[in-house]
Amino acid sequence: MRFGAVPVCAACLHSPAPLLEDHSCDLCGLPFEEAAALQGTKRCGACLAEPPVFDRARGFGVHEGELRRLIHLLKYDRMRPLAKPLAGMMATVLASLPVPDLVVPVPLYRARRWRRGFNQALALSEELGRQAGIRCEARVLRRIRATQPQAGLSYAERKRNVANAFVVRQRDRVAGKTVLVIDDVMTTGATLDACARALKKAGARSVLALTAARAKRRILPVHVGRVQQAKPRAAT
Repeated sequence: MRFGAVPVCAACLHSPAPLLEDHSCDLCGLPFEEAAALQGTKRCGACLAEPPVFDRARGFGVHEGELRRLIHLLKYDRMRPLAKPLAGMMATVLASLPVPDLVVPVPLYRARRWRRGFNQALALSEELGRQAGIRCEARVLRRIRATQPQAGLSYAERKRNVANAFVVRQRDRVAGKTVLVIDDVMTTGATLDACARALKKAGARSVLALTAARAKRRILPVHVGRVQQAKPRAAT
């Protein structure tokens, strides 16, 4: 079976499994290495050590297997029809987040957008907005300088790489609003955090983040009441 012009069978499109809410960090959505249903609020060691600027983040599934392949086909092979099923997966996660007023994509710097030909985060944002009935504002958030690719950088290097890289050009569009930032994959969260900082500086009441996939890290769940026992880990 073909999905539009994409040679992806129906089984492959339906095979990615969603993350379990009870087995993820309440704040950043990090899947715990040892999934266990815990009572009460839980945070990963990274969020305990250094809480992110965004208010909550979620990803549909773990960045591995068929989900990783589908994202790569969209991002690197420009198979744009895949934005629709991927956004459909992301839409199933919306019920676990507060209702946003608008969605915005993580922007690319103009030179990289020109080289790549399109922004996969924008394609996902537009499709998610259509499916969920949420206004997509593609031009609100801007990347004002070129940054290195984040792959291969440590968390501290990623934070420095994207620091002050984003600005909001139309403050009236986000002031007092709950904004949902969209990207394809959340790895350390540094880019989403930098976007959240710019949006909150412009007056956004709350900033949420949603991605198609979440990179997995070996961080065990920690109860908030046991902060003293948590060993700080690199933020994710």
